[in-house]
Amino acid sequence: MLSRNILRAPIGAAVRSAAPRVAGRASAFHTGRLLMNKKEPTAAPGSFARTDDSITVEYPEDHELPSSKFVQGRGGQHMKRTLAAFSLEGKVGVVTGGARGLGLVMGQGMVISGANLAIVDMNKDEAEKQAAALVETFRRENPGSARTPKVTAHYADVSDSDSVQACIDDVVREHGKIDHLVTSAGFTENYKAIDYPIDRMRKLWSVNVDGTYLFATAVARHLMERKSPGSMVFIGSMSGSIVNVPQPQAPYNGAKAAVRHLAASLAVEWAEAGIRVNCISPGYMLTALTEKILDDNPDLKRQWTSLIPQGKMGQPVDLMGPVTFLLSDASQYVTGADLRVDGGYTVT
Repeated sequence: MLSRNILRAPIGAAVRSAAPRVAGRASAFHTGRLLMNKKEPTAAPGSFARTDDSITVEYPEDHELPSSKFVQGRGGQHMKRTLAAFSLEGKVGVVTGGARGLGLVMGQGMVISGANLAIVDMNKDEAEKQAAALVETFRRENPGSARTPKVTAHYADVSDSDSVQACIDDVVREHGKIDHLVTSAGFTENYKAIDYPIDRMRKLWSVNVDGTYLFATAVARHLMERKSPGSMVFIGSMSGSIVNVPQPQAPYNGAKAAVRHLAASLAVEWAEAGIRVNCISPGYMLTALTEKILDDNPDLKRQWTSLIPQGKMGQPVDLMGPVTFLLSDASQYVTGADLRVDGGYTVT
């Protein structure tokens, strides 16, 4: 969510990055490589279906996260026919963790589909830079367009209720309303459960689970006050349904299972108010940070892709269509669903 698995969270997750180090281990990102003990491969029964205690990855400091790039050439004028119900024209969307990685690309998909966008991130400078770049890209790819999308940047610590409410109030001041929410903020770390400090466990859950819940309930209150329908997409992970190998990540897997079931539960609770809540569970996605890790560890990439029926990792652009579908009226009778975008990983 790496960006959905060794770092399964979207790059750009709105998370405070003062992560305490686990005693006796160096950060993989400070050395620029994944920490893996060199072992001779074994053919023992079940050996490739187990976690490997030698794999250790910490989430990087915020200044270590690479800036993300847009998917170019996707927003220009075209003559391809499509259902009008897929349009997000006249809607305002919010995406948390939206300044980098998967969150940024999904936000771009919302803008291309006609929405105005509020990018929420803990790194507001990066969010402002990307908001301006999104608008400039749209203008360049749509010369003479009668309408230019409004894209704004906002700060939030997604794990803090006061910060979340202040952010929602700021978005409403800027845009007048909120119609859609995508909760893309999150992070993971890879450690044996018996070595993972409880304070890191609590931080991981506060961002991935509490952050999703706080933004969802704040936007739901806004929609209910307006007596307006709306649509939300929680970004979960295939890790909420399966156990990844070889990297150990029990706390993250549990958190994403909670996000998936939270989406289903809120979908039922808010159905009468016309608010739909769905979940997208990405598989292994190639973001800039994931590529950096795997370039140093080709064996790990080969192991991952060997378990994917399509034989390849996903690209951030692969989430543009699913998120647009679930936000738009094209999915108006879909709520409480978990859409897995994983190349078939979870069906084998």
